[in-house]
Amino acid sequence: MNLTGKHYGIILSTLATALLHLSLLPRMGLDPIALNGFGYLALLGAYFLPIPFFQQRHNLVWWALLGYTTLTFILWIFLREPKPFTLDFSNASIGYYAKAAEVILLAFLWADKPK
Repeated sequence: MNLTGKHYGIILSTLATALLHLSLLPRMGLDPIALNGFGYLALLGAYFLPIPFFQQRHNLVWWALLGYTTLTFILWIFLREPKPFTLDFSNASIGYYAKAAEVILLAFLWADKPK
């Protein structure tokens, strides 16, 4: 697979989202919010690694990554702490940064939509 700009955008925004979620592990422990980062890393691997099983089902992997990101965003809306944008790195503000990365990820995924 030849990587294009949108592929690099998917990789960078997925890594940013995953790392932001995983950064919560020391504070939250094995909380589903923190563990969500591992799901992003697994889906990123399925999307780009040359594993025949996943490459043959690339459309399904695309839908899985899109759905996972969308579900994460929607659940955050209902489960987040009501805290405005701040520059501190509390659990609540990390969520805002992760959502910004997820919106960017959704845009790059949409640009890479399979035919």
